[in-house]
Amino acid sequence: MFSTLFFKPFRPLSGVSIASVAIGFISVLGMAGALPAATQPYSGPLFDAHLHYNEEAWNGQTGPHPLSDVLARMKRNNVKAVVANSRPNDGTRALADARDETRVAGVTVIPFVRLYRNRADYDNWFRDESIYEMVQAELARGTGSGPYRGLGEFHLYDSANANGVVAKKLMTLAEDKGLAVLAHVDDVAIDLLMANTPSRGQKMRLIWAHTGIGGASAERVDALFGRYPLLMGELSYRPGLTCEGGRLCPEWRALVLKYPTRFMVGSDTWVNQRWLYYDELMQSYRTWLGDLPAEVARNIAWANGASLFGLK
Repeated sequence: MFSTLFFKPFRPLSGVSIASVAIGFISVLGMAGALPAATQPYSGPLFDAHLHYNEEAWNGQTGPHPLSDVLARMKRNNVKAVVANSRPNDGTRALADARDETRVAGVTVIPFVRLYRNRADYDNWFRDESIYEMVQAELARGTGSGPYRGLGEFHLYDSANANGVVAKKLMTLAEDKGLAVLAHVDDVAIDLLMANTPSRGQKMRLIWAHTGIGGASAERVDALFGRYPLLMGELSYRPGLTCEGGRLCPEWRALVLKYPTRFMVGSDTWVNQRWLYYDELMQSYRTWLGDLPAEVARNIAWANGASLFGLK
């Protein structure tokens, strides 16, 4: 199935070589080329709702993907806005501070505070008070393109850690300040995180990274969307999303048609290989978007993210 092109282990730092990610990506691309094409790919603007500009990508502009490279990739794919979150936050500020360059590329940067200063923070942020202090300092600092608009991406490898003391404080902080949250969690953790907000999830703008990378069923996603009116689903790496020809599988087609204003697409450039194949990633979205009604396709591709963050 074409969805394997985007499968990312739930625990991205444990035992998965970057080389194997690239090899799997290339092999599935070759297989996909033999499948029947979609009727007409979507050709409009894209909102990349899950983008990382981590230190290994740019490394103070000396890495393999300097600012000019990543903006060129966005521009040629008609990506008009991105949710930027990076480890550490220097990468996000580099994008957000480059106002002249992003304007020329036609890209609006929506900066998020990521909770990771380094890889060690992935496993401990939910109880580490220094993370809470770092988030407050970043929010006070802001970026060259304006204030931070959200928190995350963060991971919870054990759902129960949604009840960690810092996790609870950050969910309350996000709702109180009107910040969106980008969370890489399972369906159980969605309920736990929402329960830790003042509104118990009724006013929380939570973007569910991968809409459940662990494979929550379409029925379970449907139930959570019904329970939390502002829950959004980001679709990178989503297992079971696409079937033959890169088209949406029937249960997911039905779900996006039921909730046309609740889904978004993203690149999840968590390793440099994802930057190398950015064009192919965006084209894969255009393939299945082209099989949807035009208004639904534009919503998922662009308008849902633009509306969430008040873009014209």
